[in-house]
Amino acid sequence: MHVKITPKRRVISVCIMLAFFVFFAVDLVKIQLIDGEKYDAASSSVSSKTATIPAARGEIVDCYGNPLIYNDQGYSIIFDAAYFPSIKEQAQRNEIILSLIRLFESNSLEWNDNLPLVIDENGTVQFKEDSEKLIREMKSPDMLDLNEYATAENCFLELVDDYDLQGYPKEDARKIASVCYELRRIFFKIGTPYTFAEDVPDEIVANIKENGDFYKGVDVRVDPVRKYTDGTLAPHILGRIGAIDADEYKEKKDDGYKITDYIGKSGIELAMEEYLKGTDGEATVFTDENGNNSTEVTLEPEQGNTIVLTIDSQMQRVAQDSLEKALLDYAGKKGNMVENAGAVVVLSCKDSSILACATYPTYDISTYSENAAALNTAAGSPLWNRALLSTYATGSTMKPSVAIAALEEGMITEDYTVYCSGHYEYLGQHFKCEQGHVTRHVNVVNAIDESCNTFFYEVGKNLGIEKMNEYRTLFGLGAKTGCELGEASGVLDSPEYRATLNQKWLPGYTVQSAIGQAGNLFSPIQLANYCATVANGGTRYRTHFVKSIKSYDYSETILENNAEIVAQTGVSEKTFEIVRRGMLEVGTTGYCSSYFKHLPVKVAAKTGTSQEIRKIGNDSVKINNGFLIAFAPYENPEIAVAVVGEGMTSGAFLAPVVADIVEYYYGQSDELETYQPENTLIP
Repeated sequence: MHVKITPKRRVISVCIMLAFFVFFAVDLVKIQLIDGEKYDAASSSVSSKTATIPAARGEIVDCYGNPLIYNDQGYSIIFDAAYFPSIKEQAQRNEIILSLIRLFESNSLEWNDNLPLVIDENGTVQFKEDSEKLIREMKSPDMLDLNEYATAENCFLELVDDYDLQGYPKEDARKIASVCYELRRIFFKIGTPYTFAEDVPDEIVANIKENGDFYKGVDVRVDPVRKYTDGTLAPHILGRIGAIDADEYKEKKDDGYKITDYIGKSGIELAMEEYLKGTDGEATVFTDENGNNSTEVTLEPEQGNTIVLTIDSQMQRVAQDSLEKALLDYAGKKGNMVENAGAVVVLSCKDSSILACATYPTYDISTYSENAAALNTAAGSPLWNRALLSTYATGSTMKPSVAIAALEEGMITEDYTVYCSGHYEYLGQHFKCEQGHVTRHVNVVNAIDESCNTFFYEVGKNLGIEKMNEYRTLFGLGAKTGCELGEASGVLDSPEYRATLNQKWLPGYTVQSAIGQAGNLFSPIQLANYCATVANGGTRYRTHFVKSIKSYDYSETILENNAEIVAQTGVSEKTFEIVRRGMLEVGTTGYCSSYFKHLPVKVAAKTGTSQEIRKIGNDSVKINNGFLIAFAPYENPEIAVAVVGEGMTSGAFLAPVVADIVEYYYGQSDELETYQPENTLIP
C-alpha cells in the first residue's frame, strides 16, 4: 500500500534529524573545548582514583560572635592504599610504620595511637582504663575474633601473630600493632586512607617528602584542624571531638559518616553534631604513564554550620576565675576537709539563656588527649560537670519557695510571726535555729533575711510535704531544665520517692524539707532557673546554651532559639514582692551586704548551707556545702546566679563570685544608664 508523505511530515522528519545533529554537535564542543583537559587527562592516564576532600566542621562562637572553637589548616600524614605496601608485604609495612613512629616520638609529637592496650613498668600488657567499648570491639568477630574473657596478653599475642611482629621488642611491637590494627578497623583501601597524625609541623612534612622513596604510600594532605581560642574557657560546655567508634559508625553510616570520620564526643560538639558536621567533597586523581598526577575537584566540600552560643565568653572567664579564687581563699583562711570544688551558673531572667556556666576544678580541653589518663584519676574529678550533673541538698536556698507556698495558700501574711527561742520541738524531736535575731518574733521577710529555721519548721509543718512540693515543682526543682547538654534530674523528696527506696516517710522529714534538708537533691542549674523564675515574676523558661545556628557564611539562619515558656507558676505579684524583699535584705543589710554595697545596682540573694556525709579515706565524715542564689538588679531583674561551694560552712563566702559577675555585667559606673556592652550581640 502506498503511503503519501505530506509536507507536514517532511518538516517534522527534517526537524528531528536537525535536532540529533545539533545535540551531537553541542556534546562534541563540550567534550573537546569545555571538558577537553578533563578527558585529555583521563585518556592519557594510566590510573585514576577518587579521594575524599574532608569538610571543615562548623565553628562555635559566643553570643557576640567571638570564636571559641574554630578551624585552621594543617598537614595530616596519611597512608594511601594505592601505593602503601599490601598485607602481603607486612615486613615492609612494619618497617615504614616503626620509622614514622620513631620520627614523631623523637620530636615529641603525637601520632594516632588508639589501641586499648598498654604495657606497664613491669612489662605486663594491660587493658587501657576507661576503654570498654574499644576493648569489646577489639575482641569482636570482625576484628581479633577472641572470646569475651580473653586477657590483654591474649589480645597482644594475637596481634603479634597477625602482623609478624615476633622479632620486635614488646614496646615496638605494640606500637606497630596499633597502626596495623587501625588499618584493619577502618577497612583501609583505595578511597579510604588512614590518618597517622594531624596538625604536623612543616619540618616533619619536609622530612617525609624528602624520604618519599622509603615512605612508600605515606602522603601529606592539607586538612582542617580543630582549634580552641582558649582551651581553659568553658571546656565542660564546649566539649571535644574524637575518632568515630564502631557503635557510632553503625548508627551514623546511613547519614554519610565514614569509619575514618571524627565525631562530637561531649558538650556542644556532641549535642550539635548534626549541625556541625560538614559535607565532604570529592576529587579525582589521574596518574599518567610517567607517574605524574593531576587532580580535578568534582565536588566541593561544604563547611558545617556555625553554632552561636548564649555564653558571654568574657563573663564566663570572670565566673571561672572568681569561683576558683573564692574556693581557694576559703581553703586558705578556713581550711577545707574536701577537695576545693564548686560550680556557678548565670542565666538571663528574661529567657533563661545561659550566660556563663563554670565548674571547678577544671581542665584545658586543648590538651585533653595528652592528659586524659591523668585527668580521669585526678583529685576533684576535673572532667565532671558539677554545674549540670552534681546534685546537692541545697539548704536555706529553699526557704523562698516555702514562703511563696505559705503566702499563696493564705496560711501566712506579711505580718504573721513565729516566736523563735532557738529550739523547735515536733513530735518529740528537737530541732535548732542557731541564728541571732533582731527580734524573737520573726515575720516572713525577717525569716528569709535572717534564715530562721524555726519560722520555716512551723510553716512547713502546716503546709505539709505535698503542698511544698507542689510549689517546688512549679519552679522546676527536681526536674531537668531542658538545656542541650546532659543534666541531672535531681530528687524532689516525698513519701512516694521514699517508697521506691523501700523507706518510710517519717514526720520529721517534712520540717527538715522545709529548710532544704531531708532527701532533696538539686543541681546548680536548677537553682539558677528557680531563682530566675522568682526574679521575673513566675515565668519559668527552658534553659539553653544555643542562641542560634547560622550557615558557615552567616547568610542563612538555620535555627533560632526563642524564649520557650515551660510553666507559668500563677503566683501573685504581691507574694513575689514580699519574698523578693526578704532576699533584698540579704543583699543590702544581711550576710552578703558587705560584698554587694559597692555595686551600681541592688542585688537580692539567699544563702544556704547543708550537711552531707562523705567518704574521706576510710572514714565517713560530716561536711557542709555552701550555696548562694542571687538576682540583679532588684527593680528590674536581668540576671540570676547560683553558686555552690563544696565543704563551705556558709554560702556567704560565695558572695564575691556574684559581686564579680554583677560588676562585669553592669560595669563599674555609678549610673546604670551609662553602661554599654563592648560587643554587639549576634541576632
